[in-house]
Formats: sequence, C-alpha cells, structure tokens
Amino acid sequence: MAENLLEVRNLTITPAGAEAPVLHDVSLSLAPGERVGLIGESGSGKSLTAQSVMGLLPEELRAQGTVSLQGFAGNILDAKERTLAKMRSDLVSMVFQEPMSALNPLMRIGDQIAEVLRIHGEVARGDIPGRVLDLLTSVHMPDPNSARYAYPHQMSGGQRQRVMLAIALANSPRLLICDEPTTALDVTVQKHMLDLISERVAAVQAGLLFITHDLAVVAGVCDRVIVMYAGRIVETGSVEQIFTDPQHDYTRGLLASSDLDATDAHGKLFTLKTALSYAGPIDEAGSGEDVASDDEDEQSDGPAVAREPAPASAGEASTGDGSAPLIDVSGVSKHFRSRGLLLRRRSPVRALDDISFSVASGQRLGIVGESGSGKSTLLNILSGLDRPTSGHVRVGDIRVESASSSALRSLREDLQIVFQDPFASLDPRMRVEDIVSEPLIARGIAREERLARVEEMLLAVDLDTKAMRRYPHQFSGGQRQRISIARALVTRPQILVADEPVSALDVSVRSQVLNLLTDLVDDYALTLLFVSHDLGVVKHLCSDVIVMKDGHIVEAGSTEDIYAHPREEYTRSLIAATPSLAGALASAT
Repeated sequence: MAENLLEVRNLTITPAGAEAPVLHDVSLSLAPGERVGLIGESGSGKSLTAQSVMGLLPEELRAQGTVSLQGFAGNILDAKERTLAKMRSDLVSMVFQEPMSALNPLMRIGDQIAEVLRIHGEVARGDIPGRVLDLLTSVHMPDPNSARYAYPHQMSGGQRQRVMLAIALANSPRLLICDEPTTALDVTVQKHMLDLISERVAAVQAGLLFITHDLAVVAGVCDRVIVMYAGRIVETGSVEQIFTDPQHDYTRGLLASSDLDATDAHGKLFTLKTALSYAGPIDEAGSGEDVASDDEDEQSDGPAVAREPAPASAGEASTGDGSAPLIDVSGVSKHFRSRGLLLRRRSPVRALDDISFSVASGQRLGIVGESGSGKSTLLNILSGLDRPTSGHVRVGDIRVESASSSALRSLREDLQIVFQDPFASLDPRMRVEDIVSEPLIARGIAREERLARVEEMLLAVDLDTKAMRRYPHQFSGGQRQRISIARALVTRPQILVADEPVSALDVSVRSQVLNLLTDLVDDYALTLLFVSHDLGVVKHLCSDVIVMKDGHIVEAGSTEDIYAHPREEYTRSLIAATPSLAGALASAT
C-alpha cells in the first residue's frame, strides 16, 4: 500500500447459500490523519464495511476483495484470527454504538482497560495502573480515580462511552472506527463526545472512520463523506460538496429528511419517499429501483390536517377556558437512598424537587432534559409505577399518590407509554397479534373484538394486517416502533406518553414516526407527553415544553417562545448542542 492508511478494494459480501450479495463492489480509501464519515440508513452496509476492516465478519458471510491497512501485511479478509487479534488495538480500534453490551458487566472499569494494555504488552505491568488513570483522565472522566473501581452499570451512558474510547485508544492505534457512538446520548453529552473524539484522534494522529446516519454530526467531525445505499457507495466527496451540492438523489433525500425545520405542503416532515417524489426514483447504476426506506411499507403522507389553536402552556393552573386540566402535578418531590461507587455511605438523591405543572386535554407537551434530570422518575409517578415522596398528582379523576390497585389499573387504561427501544419492550417470543392484543386480554375483552381492534390499530400505524402473524425480529426498527404505538393505542387511552421514541432511529424513519404521531394525536384526540433530550424534535411536534435539570423545572412555556428566546443558560446550552441541518451547512461552508 502506498500513501493511504486504509484501502478497501472491490469488497463484495454474500451470505452463505445466497446468490445476491449484501455488499456490492465497495471501494474506499482513507489517508493518515484523515476523518471520513460513512453515512447511510440501517441496512446500507456501513457496519459490514467496518467489520471487514476489523476482521470481525460473521462466519456465515463470504467476502471477496481486498482490505489493506498500513502496518499490516496482506489482505485482512484472508488473515488468521491470531494475526487479527494483534492488529486490533495496535493498528485499528473500534468504538461501538452500545457500550453497555460491549463492556463486561462483571469487571470493574479499570480492570477492563488494564486487560487491553496487558494483552498487547505495550506497557510494563508496574506502569499499567498509572496508564489506566491517565487514559480515564484523557477522556475527561469525572473523578477518574473512583471511576477505576466502578462497574459499567454504575455509570451513565456518556461515561460508559468515554470508557469505550479510552479502551479503543489505549495502544494509540493508527485508525479509529466509531460506529454510531453517540446515537442515543443526550445532545450535550453527544457534543462533548464528538469534541472528545476529535481531540483524542488529533492527539494520537490517527485516521478516523465515523459511521452514522446523522449528517449534522458528520459535518462537525469529518473532512470527507462517503454515502452508502443498499450495499453500494453512491456518492463521495468533501463535507462541503456533499452538503451544498449533492449529486445523487438518495443523498438529497437524506438531507431533506434530516431537516426538522423543513416540511412539505401538508406540514409534514420529509421522508426519503416524499423528498424524492419531486426528483423521481433514485438510480442505482441505472437500475431505476425505487427508494427502499427502513420501513418497507411506508405509505405516502395524507392530506393536510386542520390544527386546533395551541392549548395552555405548561405550568398554567388551568386550560384557559375554566375547565380543570387533565393532568395536574403540584409540589411533587421524589427522594431515593443510594450508595456511592465504593458503597461508602448512603446519601439521598433528589430525583424530583417540588415539581408543579398542568396539562390540558389535547395538549402536546414536550418534557426536555438530560439523563438524570428526572424525566423518567416523573413518568413513573404519572403512570402510577412509583409514588412521590411528597406532593400531589391528579390524572383525570384519579389521585395517583393515594390510588388503590383498581384505580391504578383504570389509570393505565387512560395513560399508555411508548418506550425508547421497541426491540427491548416487545416480547420476541410473541407474534404481533398477541403483543398488541395483550392489554385487551388483561381487560377481559372478547377475542372477536380484540381481533378487530388489533387490525384497526395496525392499519392506523400504517402496517398491513398480514403483520399480525410475524415476530418482532422480522421487522425493521421503524416498524417495531409502529407496533409499540399500536399496542399503546389499542386500549383507546386519553394520554399517550412517548419516551424518547425516535432517538435511535434513522433520520428518514424518525420523520415517518414523527409524522405518524402527529396524525394519531389528531385522529384520536390524544393528549401527548413527549419526552426527549432533543429540542429539535420537540420543537416540531409539541406546542409547549418544560425543561428539566437536576429534578427541577428550570423553564416552561410555548415551544416557539422558549426555542426563540430561552431565558435559562441550561436551555440555551441544550439548543446549541442540538445537531441541525442548518448548523451543519454553516459548519460545512
């Protein structure tokens, strides 16, 4: 290999026993110190390409082509595992998307970092503890000395990702691969992680291959962009060229669906399908195939829906027309007892501290804040899954803090939750029909009516009724989230709580789910509580917002006013840290 750090030539990957490849003739290069973004939706082939470079392809996949890396003799695709093990960490390292599954839950953090140093033998045994502390300090870990003795579950998501970065950079590799390392992180934590990745890569003079579906993130980190679609590279160029003058229809579709401030004539966010309807189907080397988004059965956006005037802002004592609010939270506090990292002494944690707000019937309220701000604790109390330490909570006619078991069952018919990770919240052993109908079975609804309501809900979330006989693993991420929404709505609740329902979805699928929620809230006259750390998403979907920090409401009002004129520094920091297409374009140019 000449001047390039990484060379991938004519890489084609085919599953064993299959004729059609899932990766088609992929070629790319990366120079020493260069930062390259590899973008595209789920299933585009990004992760397979990264696994090929790491020598981590599953055995059931057959790979053809060549993958060369500076300092490694021969083709990585043909190398033995013993040789690859030495290459990893010394020449190339990887930061994975989900650190909780990548870290050993039974080992302390310091031991996991030390293991990498010990196996590769680059540091003398007596120097390893000091090197571990230096690595934790270099990734700006709070209290790195105590962090060495912590287990992964005792850390936040951002802290665990810092540990993964410390492990990846332990032996100063020449190439760092980051596979969606910030997808589900809070926006401020995401910004810190992106700055940290850039800082550490520059410090060790490594090349960077950054895999993501988020174009705004790429613009802040990378010099050059490679766009993948359906297992092929469809476009490559500088960040400025890709963002300001994209040549391929698929790239233009990604740009349009990434922009939460852009809507079509009906007020809907652009998806790949709607964005490209103006330009015609994308062309894969002349194939003329239609765009296939993450959701196979995406339907076109319907007619524009008339919108009612925005209801009262969060925090007001009533709905404004003299009627009582549907949800009333007054002076609510929740305190927990916990232990420090070393189980030193019990100390109270004030998860919520004197929270008060109200929600009118039909209101769309966004609840915004970072991890640890109290959002999840608040949801648990509203749904009767936990009791407040003090204060009062009324949902409809039910006093939640003193409700009986039967009253709480009634509450949960009227208040349903859609969770962040649909794969974790859907039972993999159950068919869709059983998953969606389970709440009706618990209420003693007869089978014939259950079946009719399941079919109604699947159609409402744009899924074919044939989906009833399939299992969750047979669906894409966006489709699984639609199933979760159908299950939540099958009881015909008054209140829908969406807890980070789009944070881990591709940008086009995110647009589909947000458009779907908009329609369902209108069609079923729902009151929506939308929990997120992303003010950009909340701005599009919600009329009002409360901003939470450390168990307090620091700001409340109409979303438009708070986004345009935030009063608190914390709110301004959230807005500034939120990736946006406009900011990405400004950064690129």
